Amino acid sequence: MSIGETACTYAALILHDDGISITAEKIATLVKAANVTVESYWPSLFAKLCEKRNIEDLILNVGAGGGGAAVAVSAPSGAPSGGAALAAAPAVEEKKEEPKEESDEDMGFSLFD
Repeated sequence: MSIGETACTYAALILHDDGISITAEKIATLVKAANVTVESYWPSLFAKLCEKRNIEDLILNVGAGGGGAAVAVSAPSGAPSGGAALAAAPAVEEKKEEPKEESDEDMGFSLFD
């Protein structure tokens, strides 16, 4: 990620956090106030992204991956119910086994003996 991308990302997050509408001009103003030079197209790209996507969802799903959505989008359009079946299918979640904690008896001593 370039410095221009990072600066525009932070500017968009600042505007979102303050509840201000995110526009290319406001992103450019914040970036300029931070004394960061960016290519002229970055603020407009980030403003368009913020118009089309919910910033709150992007923040909450940072580490989610998102590989499953691409499969549903790339389904062939020839099948009449193929896309609906993929959209209606429940997400499969893997159960992670938690490691079993050792008790004090296993160690032969207790903290409060």
